[in-house]
Amino acid sequence: MSRRSVNPARRIGDGGSIPLMGGVQSKSRSSPLLSIGLLVVGALLFIGYSYSGSGGPSSDVRAVNIFEGGVSCTLEVPTVLPILKKAYGDSMRKVLHVGPDTCSVVSKLLKEEDTEAWGVEPYELDDTGANCKSLVRKGIVRVADIKFPLPYRAKSFSLVIVSDALDYLSPKYLNKTLPELTRVSADGVVIFAGYPGQPRAKVAELSKFGRPMSFKFYFDSGAFEAKLRSSSWWIRYFVQNKLEENEAASKKFEQASTKRLYKPTCQVFHLKS
Repeated sequence: MSRRSVNPARRIGDGGSIPLMGGVQSKSRSSPLLSIGLLVVGALLFIGYSYSGSGGPSSDVRAVNIFEGGVSCTLEVPTVLPILKKAYGDSMRKVLHVGPDTCSVVSKLLKEEDTEAWGVEPYELDDTGANCKSLVRKGIVRVADIKFPLPYRAKSFSLVIVSDALDYLSPKYLNKTLPELTRVSADGVVIFAGYPGQPRAKVAELSKFGRPMSFKFYFDSGAFEAKLRSSSWWIRYFVQNKLEENEAASKKFEQASTKRLYKPTCQVFHLKS
C-alpha cells in the first residue's frame, strides 16, 4: 500500500493550526478524513499482525476465519495442553494431532518440554504459511484422507488427539477411522467433539483453509454439515464398537480442569488404545 493513501489523514491539520484545534474548528470537514485515516492505519496494523512470525497469515487468524460464526475445537486444544499433561503425564511425550489447522497445534506442542509431535491434516493445504510448509516438508505434518488407514505403524505415538474431524464423519466412516486412531496410539485417544446445538463450521467454510481430500467422500457421507452428537450418542457408539473409556485419564482431566477453572466449549472423550 502506497504512502499516498494516508495523506488525507495528514492534511487534517493543514492551514497553520494545531491538528486538534483544526479538528474542532472544522469538525464537519475533517471527520470523514479522520475516519479514512483511522481505517487505513487499522488495515495496515491488521495486515502486519496477520503476516507476523511465519512469513504468511498466522495460524490463529487463519483458524478463526475457517470457523467464523462457529465453534472450533482445534482452537481449544492448545489451551487444554497443560490440563492434558496433568491427566496423561509421560504419555504426552509423543503426540499425534489429527484435524484441520494441525500445523498450529503441532507447533504449539513442539514448544513443550520433552514433547515430540506430528500431525495429520485431512484437508489439502492450498495456501499456508512458511512454518506449516516447513512442517510438511520435514514429514512432521502429513496431508491424508482419514477414511483410509493412517500412514503409521501400530503404537507409533503415546497419545492421539483428534479435533474437528470426527464430527464430519458418518458412522460408516467412523467405523474405519476410530479403530485407526486407537491402532497408532499406545496410551489412548483424546476426542474433541462439538455439542449439539453449537454453531459449527460447514464443509464449505472449512474449504477456505483447503479442499477436502475427497469431495466424493464428503458428498457420499453427507458431511456437508457437522454431525453434532450428544454425549449419550458417543458413549453408546463407543460401547457398541468395543471402544473402552479411559476412566483414570478422564478423572484426572476433570480434576485438573476444575482446579484451573477450565470449562470446555467442546465435548472431551478419553479412550483407551
